[in-house]
Amino acid sequence: MDKQDSADLKSPKSWIEEVFSKRECAQIVPSSKDPHRCPAECQVCQNLIRCCCGRLIGDHPGVDGNWPVYQAAPQRDDEEWSVQNHTKMSPTDAFGTINFQDGDHTYHAKYIRLSYDSNLEQLMHLMVKEWQMELPKLVISVHGGIQNFKLPSKIKQVFCKGLVKAAETTGAWIITEGINSGVSKHVGDALKGRASPHLRKIFAVGIPPWGIIENQSDLIGKDVVCLYQTLGNPLSKLSTLNSMHSHFLMADDGTVGKYGNEMMLRRNLEKYISHQKIHTRMGQGVPVVGLVVEGGPSVILMVWEYVRASPTVPVVVYEGTGRAADILAFTHKYTGDTG
Repeated sequence: MDKQDSADLKSPKSWIEEVFSKRECAQIVPSSKDPHRCPAECQVCQNLIRCCCGRLIGDHPGVDGNWPVYQAAPQRDDEEWSVQNHTKMSPTDAFGTINFQDGDHTYHAKYIRLSYDSNLEQLMHLMVKEWQMELPKLVISVHGGIQNFKLPSKIKQVFCKGLVKAAETTGAWIITEGINSGVSKHVGDALKGRASPHLRKIFAVGIPPWGIIENQSDLIGKDVVCLYQTLGNPLSKLSTLNSMHSHFLMADDGTVGKYGNEMMLRRNLEKYISHQKIHTRMGQGVPVVGLVVEGGPSVILMVWEYVRASPTVPVVVYEGTGRAADILAFTHKYTGDTG
């Protein structure tokens, strides 16, 4: 029996743990920007001090509440906390199926916690082979604000109808942050409002940072079926997951409450998918389209990356949704093809 045959005989659980990893901060660097930091670094204030990863010092794995601050590894003046230098990787401890209870309906979603720089070939194997997702004919990557914002009723109607029709007729994957706020929630509303849920299945993939997810403890478990609590703490800065997404890739970089590296996983996955052949004879890859609804500075930077990519990724901007979308629409209108 060769290695490939041996790998094929492994259970999905053992294969996933062998291939995919989580990240955790392994070297505490107290944040100088923490407003709660005690100037004297006294023991009483220990639990109020945050590491640069975003966790309280006492919340680090293997560190108890009596851990003295002065034991922090010495930090050079020119050294900053980084994912590469200050986190460690270990087998993922969160993957399986989420059951979302929404009134009388239960929605199911596959999920996994994985490092943001995971192997893309293995990730596609997980999605297509283990999760039985159809390889898309199109990828619609939706970008916009992560905080809640209102859409004018006519614009929302056009957005919802157009997005669902595009996905149903082309067999597209829709990719968002997957959280229950901002543009991801609007995408969820569009999927929930489908005229007939018995039509072609739509794959909506949420790629949120693991460190911003509310009620994380619900998700810990290996090859489990879990009931996820979608009600979050109104005072928390974390976000709950949107129940209308069918799959979640929870990008882990060892931080808490921070966005950023999930976009690296998302963009790399989009590029990898774009190289998959729809028609082998024609050599045609999977087209990727960016869709912008509202959004902030990071959305503008993403559009800049899309249009400079080779091949260029076309971007559809919903004018009238506010902020980044309106700025991009205005700029395009008054610069034209020579801008």
